Amino acid sequence: MNIVEEIQHLKKTRNAILLAHNYQPPEVQEIADFTGDSLELARKAATVDEAVIVFCGVHFMAETAAILNPDKTVLIPTPDAGCPMADMITGPQLRELKAKNPEAKVLCYVNSTAEIKAESDCCVTSSNALAVARIFSDTYPVIFVPDQHLGAFTAEQLGRTFILWPGFCPTHARMTESQIRQARAAHPGAPVLVHPECTKPVRDAADAVLSTGGMCRHVLTRTDPVFIIGTETGILYRLRKENPEKIFYPLLETAICPNMKKTSLEKILWCLLDMQTVVKVPEPTSSLAKRSIDAMLALS
Repeated sequence: MNIVEEIQHLKKTRNAILLAHNYQPPEVQEIADFTGDSLELARKAATVDEAVIVFCGVHFMAETAAILNPDKTVLIPTPDAGCPMADMITGPQLRELKAKNPEAKVLCYVNSTAEIKAESDCCVTSSNALAVARIFSDTYPVIFVPDQHLGAFTAEQLGRTFILWPGFCPTHARMTESQIRQARAAHPGAPVLVHPECTKPVRDAADAVLSTGGMCRHVLTRTDPVFIIGTETGILYRLRKENPEKIFYPLLETAICPNMKKTSLEKILWCLLDMQTVVKVPEPTSSLAKRSIDAMLALS
């Protein structure tokens, strides 16, 4: 039995499902039962029937699955796979910011720790931030944490001013407007799609600003033969698989999240064998965080 067969056998034995983010390595996406962006994964995690969820992503994603499924076992093959942006704000820092702005509602990007979600009024993802923020910003000042770029992009679309925390994704922050100019020169006519975690000059220079799931849906509706993709390169596997007749170039070849790439088939096999890499969120953090996640799902 090869490693893929062993994993499939253990999935049946453990009554497990494999969820994977779009940035995961190709071999992990290939074996996953479901692949998606943060919103798609949150929705899926909230409705699974299996007793065990193996979450192939970074730690805050597995935390979200655990919060939504307190009666299930959530495993992460890579417990050391963190997120620099999620670590850029702490609970005490957010509480201090809230104290300075007592009338504001807190929207937190789902790329945050359970502690931050517990201090927030509602979570958002890159695909639903505009819809959720519109509801809150019509009545309240908005604190947006931790990603300043997604927050600024959302505020711009609404014609609002948000109170932004200066967090960012190191992978997306490395993309530049000059790289877009170079890519357009190399591939004339190819639309440039970038993620809202990119900086404003990059967003302004692109043809569309979309979540990874949004990119996948957008490409399916277009007849363009070539696209330039400005996000973590893991999405290219899914785009090419779903659109074999189209060509996709990364805006930045080295736009690689090292934490997303820590997952391997061997680690998936080991976590199913040992059932040791369990992710749990203690109370009352779990219940408080669930309120903000549930609010997002209800509004999406």
